[in-house]
Amino acid sequence: MSQSGTRPFRKPLAACCGALVLGAPLTACGASTADPHAKEITVYSADGLKSEQGDGFYDTVFKDFEKKTGIKVDYVESGSGAAVQRLARERANTKADVVVTLPPFIQQADGKGLLDAYRPEGADRVAAADKDPSGKWTSIVNNYFCFIYNNKELKQPPATWQDLLDAKFRNKLQYSTPGVAGDGTAVLIKALHDFGGRGPALSFLKKLQANNVGPSSSTGQLAPKTDKGELLVANGDVQMNYANMQSMPHQGIFFPAARPGAEPTTFALPYAAGLVKNAPHPANAQKFLDYLLSAPVQRQVSSVGGGFPARTDIDPADPHATALAKIMKNVKIFHPDWKSIDKNLAAYVAAWKGATGG
Repeated sequence: MSQSGTRPFRKPLAACCGALVLGAPLTACGASTADPHAKEITVYSADGLKSEQGDGFYDTVFKDFEKKTGIKVDYVESGSGAAVQRLARERANTKADVVVTLPPFIQQADGKGLLDAYRPEGADRVAAADKDPSGKWTSIVNNYFCFIYNNKELKQPPATWQDLLDAKFRNKLQYSTPGVAGDGTAVLIKALHDFGGRGPALSFLKKLQANNVGPSSSTGQLAPKTDKGELLVANGDVQMNYANMQSMPHQGIFFPAARPGAEPTTFALPYAAGLVKNAPHPANAQKFLDYLLSAPVQRQVSSVGGGFPARTDIDPADPHATALAKIMKNVKIFHPDWKSIDKNLAAYVAAWKGATGG
């Protein structure tokens, strides 16, 4: 397993990588007819960790895991909310073994009864805030919400939310859809925090709609548009956007402040993994979750994946880890109340739709 700090990064996949067909008749409620002894697992995941060029974090992890265990990983990619919706639709005939998604959708999956408790080896080294106390999910890659801008067209990124209302961003700004994409939901969460509540946050987002291109189910689709100049500003997350900077050099990362003179803010948006309830291959899935939190893989989170290790005992010093620390310097990190957000998410999204016509 290479830990080279000079590995080139490529852009992540933006759409579903492939559909997995397991169309056998049902034998029991919630059960799958897949062979539980087959050397395979299926992972449903939010985008950002896999590369079209085959050199991303998932690409490396899947290949090395299969080499180590003989277990093949079948991968299905979507937005965070879409992954949970698919799990819910398939609960009568479960097809996925592991789900990886962003908050608050991992909490949503738990609330819908879609996850089984499993504490992977190494989970004791993950901070309490980054895992479920009952063992339903554990962060595997830490990450932070951000915005991106085209640094060829703009000499400086917008400093505040208010700067995004400038007419130069009309039809040149886009953020992914709250309630569907994890990073899109994060736009709403940051606005709620920065503006001090639902009323002022939605009032601003209603004004911003004049510049917004429209909905996008996947945040990964927005980075190449920003790099090409089709967009000047979009939302994203630090891991995904940093990881594709080499193939998309005209995107820069920024964190808008609530108002002039205020500190730029963000919050942790980790990739969290859980064992799917009634998984077709639960033993294989547990081995995979153990592998994701193993020390060698966690050291690759920055050097290969452009992210932040979930384990607190891993302190990477590779060039990418150094660059990531520089990006996060002087950015104030706040801590959302994920239980409250999960409880109120449907209402927040409905209010956002009402305010923006989204």
